[in-house]
Amino acid sequence: MFNNSSKILFIFMMIIGTLITISSNSWLGAWMGLEINLLSFIPLMSDNNNFKSTESSLKYFLTQALASTILLFSVIILMLKNYMNYPVYDNFISMMILSTLLLKSGAAPFHFWFPNLMEGLSWINALLLMTWQKIAPLILISYLNSTNLLLFSAILSVMVGAIGGLNQTSLRKLMSFSSINHLGWMLSALNINNSVWMLYFSFYSFLSFILIFMFNIYKMFHINQMFPWFMKSKIMKFPIMMNFLSLGGLPPFLGFLPKWIVIEQLTFNKNYFLLMILLISTLITLFFYLRICYSAFMLNYYENNWMYFMMVNNFKLNLYLILSFFSIFGLMMISMIYFIY
Repeated sequence: MFNNSSKILFIFMMIIGTLITISSNSWLGAWMGLEINLLSFIPLMSDNNNFKSTESSLKYFLTQALASTILLFSVIILMLKNYMNYPVYDNFISMMILSTLLLKSGAAPFHFWFPNLMEGLSWINALLLMTWQKIAPLILISYLNSTNLLLFSAILSVMVGAIGGLNQTSLRKLMSFSSINHLGWMLSALNINNSVWMLYFSFYSFLSFILIFMFNIYKMFHINQMFPWFMKSKIMKFPIMMNFLSLGGLPPFLGFLPKWIVIEQLTFNKNYFLLMILLISTLITLFFYLRICYSAFMLNYYENNWMYFMMVNNFKLNLYLILSFFSIFGLMMISMIYFIY
């Protein structure tokens, strides 16, 4: 991706689009930023080696264009109400705007496009879609005060993310349902205050980056591609499984820290019902991560007589191991620093 000058241009445009949305002081400016972001991400998705990427880029364009159209329509109604006393309820407008932003970020019940679209992307694009492309809609959602729909979406997202990932064998679909589940946690955190969801988002992005970095090096797209490779490399088997569990939020790994903070904040706010649903859904996601780990650790997997060895850059492998170290021991290190100070 980075040895292509046009793709670098589009990456910069995508970043600029998000920054315009974040820093704009009107809904129209935010809409413009979202459009720049969308139109610069579509060329990044297209890949000559992958036939599915064209289909994915078209799906992405159609869903985002629908969301943008309704957002613009809602903004025009809002302006009519403010400047011309147009008779319309505030709640109705904020619900319309919120539903378009939920569609843009891929939260349930507007999540149907997300796993299918992920299936046609390369790992780098999948990472961008799961992390960077969620920043602008989530920040705009934090400006709204439609709490009932937000809570409904958060509950539905964690449930869909947990149940949807149960019977998946494709790693990209598994990561997309995991992303929907984490988005539910972020929406719950967003209901409390801004700093909590931003913290959760940054940890989630870091952990997703570690796993996808690994999948991208070895070009893994399905669970069964992992097993024979693990039999050859016992050292690499341990970190990748620990990273899976860390992303699932199992203590004592780093992925538990943002969940811990959200649990604490929800307990302070006495949102016990929401907390219970979040925890149950996380246990289900941990179940399907553990299932991958068990099948990789326990199975006596017979290797083929021929084995496809990939020449992997040593620097990339070392970087992955260093990042995995932070993912596995990060919580303990943060606790020690906190204890010392």
